[in-house]
Amino acid sequence: MKELSQLEDSLGISFRNKDLLQQAFVHRSYLNEHPDFELPHNERLEFLGDAVLELIVTEDLYRSYPKEPEGVLTSWRAALVNAKMLAQVAGELGFGDYLLLSRGEGKGEGKGKDYMLANTMEAFIGAFFLDRKLKACEKFIGEHILSKLPLVLEQKLFMDGKSRFQELSQEKLGITPTYKVLKEWGPDHAKHFQIGVHLEEKLVAKGEGSSKQEGEESAARNAIQAKGWEI
Repeated sequence: MKELSQLEDSLGISFRNKDLLQQAFVHRSYLNEHPDFELPHNERLEFLGDAVLELIVTEDLYRSYPKEPEGVLTSWRAALVNAKMLAQVAGELGFGDYLLLSRGEGKGEGKGKDYMLANTMEAFIGAFFLDRKLKACEKFIGEHILSKLPLVLEQKLFMDGKSRFQELSQEKLGITPTYKVLKEWGPDHAKHFQIGVHLEEKLVAKGEGSSKQEGEESAARNAIQAKGWEI
């Protein structure tokens, strides 16, 4: 486990209250194994950070794009503050190296780990807000999250995968994609689906999810990559 001073150095920031910084990286599972740990878990900070993040991103978009309607700004904001983007940014900043987790959680990968990273990013922002107030948060969010907007616009990440794949398929091939359930398994309360996306009769890609909608979204994203239609 790395020392949090290394994270401060890499980010070029310094917390006045080091306990706030540490708390941002305490997952609930860690306290189950370390009940005597001196700090609480990070979920209250996550609650605060979510609100701070949304406020800063919303104000920046509002001021920077005065001619864009509310609906467009809403979709851009959603692409910037969703769990996938926050997990990506947290991963780039190495947040996973500082998380305090239970042994079981520490071995996790994939979607669950991304969810934890996204939550930790929000907790960090909440802690930073309490420690250094709004201006410092604006600088951090501007550098690491709002800076992703050109990528969001270039790759149309503000559109869901199904909408984007349909748009590209119709534009390039004149074909509307269709989706079919290829497999499903698990009990009724925990179903899992494998979905195939087709262009006419050709299977282009597969995706999986805990709902048909989630599987279709995954399949569409995979299809965009499979066709080489986006970077």
